[in-house]
Amino acid sequence: MTQIHIHGGHRLTGRCHVPGDKSISHRAVMFASIAEGVSKISNFLDGGDCRSTVAVMRGLGVQIDEVAPTELVVHGRGLDGLQEPEDVLDCGNSGTTIRLLTGLLAGQPFSSFLNGTAQIRRRPMDRIVQPLRRMGATIMGRQDGRYAPLGIAPGRLRAFEYDMPVASAQVKSCLLLAGLYAQGLTVIRQPGPARDHTERMLQAMGAPIAVYGNTVHSERPSSPLQPLELTVPGDISSAAFLLAAASIVPDSRITITGVGVNPTRTGFVEALQEMGVRIEFQNPREQSGEPVADLEVQYGELRGATFGGQQIVTMIDELPTLAVVATQAHGRTVVKDAGELRVKETDRIATTVSELRKMGARIEPTPDGFIIDGPTRLMGGTVESHGDHRLAMAMTVAALAAQGPTTVYGAEVTADSFPGFEATLQALGAALEVKP
Repeated sequence: MTQIHIHGGHRLTGRCHVPGDKSISHRAVMFASIAEGVSKISNFLDGGDCRSTVAVMRGLGVQIDEVAPTELVVHGRGLDGLQEPEDVLDCGNSGTTIRLLTGLLAGQPFSSFLNGTAQIRRRPMDRIVQPLRRMGATIMGRQDGRYAPLGIAPGRLRAFEYDMPVASAQVKSCLLLAGLYAQGLTVIRQPGPARDHTERMLQAMGAPIAVYGNTVHSERPSSPLQPLELTVPGDISSAAFLLAAASIVPDSRITITGVGVNPTRTGFVEALQEMGVRIEFQNPREQSGEPVADLEVQYGELRGATFGGQQIVTMIDELPTLAVVATQAHGRTVVKDAGELRVKETDRIATTVSELRKMGARIEPTPDGFIIDGPTRLMGGTVESHGDHRLAMAMTVAALAAQGPTTVYGAEVTADSFPGFEATLQALGAALEVKP
């Protein structure tokens, strides 16, 4: 079990970059696999979750060459070219992989079986299984398809209209992929905005995806999907940890280059700005159809705020880190409407509260979020990742601002989404070391 030992109080300065966007990396490999021709993907996230997507696509007969760990060449087999897998498809610890893949496989003329880690087998799958069954898919799983392992029988899908009860990029993407194999027009209505990487990428490939506000249409393409030549932007969810650290460690000032700033993903940046953090978007540009910028952030006095409603969707993965920042803000911070945190890699409400309390934070859980009173002088100690990569990094950020040494146990999971996390912090001036 890997440990990170941190000595807090060292200011962070300089320039850095973050690995490729996790959401875009998953989709690039999966979508390139059903294109007609050869796709080239640069700045691919060489992390555990995205490696799971590479492995399952290879299991479906797709040739994927690695020019380098972050440079892939995908030989697309076309919309109808995937092959029946010889074994169970192991999705690892990746919820994106298993949920999007279920939509892709629901309309195939062969059977497939999907499984993953113990964490994946605890995460709810009925949110995709139920609407896919309405499209005619035959899907089996534990508790009538609520949990993995999932078995998918050959099926002929029919288009349908679906009103999503909760905005979710994974559910939306799953159904859009199924819509590529369905007869007729699939209509998906969202209650609010969610990540739109799927729509952007499939449209760029020539798929008949149409967006009308929070309504998205999908249907079977009349011509082959075009291959990709894509440079993946830096992951704003990874940048969030560095933004948070510079926000709460005195005298810090850093610039993170080449970060994807898709407006469906910038909720955390906007939340920090609302709390008084000074963040500047520099050198804005477009990269492979996605907006990109360099982000400069510096330490300053923070104030508490209340976050809820639609803004939660745009920063759901960053909320444990927002809780860390809130411990250093003046006044009360409230996070609500975030019940989705209960069914992530861990119950992120419970684990965030329990681990921050170990360091002296004044934080209370609620059914759909938490309440934090600050500022609090965090004290070093011993904390756990609970096998959750985002919690491990959030607690490392807390340790950077804490008094005394802190040890984060189970830190090997940081490589799931941010390989090089510890080295990046060290290069910015953090005093930490990694021990196996």
